[in-house]
Amino acid sequence: MSDSPAGAAGRPEAPARLRNLRTRLLSLAAMRTDRRVNEELARVGARKWHYAVLATLAEFGPASQAELSGRTGIHRSDVVAVVNELTDRGEVERAPNPADRRQNVITLTAPGRRRLLELDDLLAQVDDEVLAPLTPRQREQLGHLLATLLDRSGATM
Repeated sequence: MSDSPAGAAGRPEAPARLRNLRTRLLSLAAMRTDRRVNEELARVGARKWHYAVLATLAEFGPASQAELSGRTGIHRSDVVAVVNELTDRGEVERAPNPADRRQNVITLTAPGRRRLLELDDLLAQVDDEVLAPLTPRQREQLGHLLATLLDRSGATM
């Protein structure tokens, strides 16, 4: 075995095929970013799906659980658990839909709005940390490029 040159942080350098494979780089960046987001949210007792539901309700107003599933990409069966957690915390309220009693309407509460602002600040800090090597213009460009990839794939943001 030969000694391989050291890369970042003294780790052995990966083969050029791996270093130049953009899909691999994107995947690694996504995994590391996801880990940082999850760590910081867990530190304050939150999860990504909490943020997604709170942000959706803040922007679009009261919604059924099915609507929340569609707008956030959270599986319908998982939305129930997320809404239960947020209801227990007093961040959302669940009430029967007057137009269709079989359906619940989920509404953001004042504590939920405050919590959303806290999570906005926390996630902005993680965003700044993760994207620190990029200039503001590069960050904007990256955002547009990632949105283009997601739009093309039909994925829910």
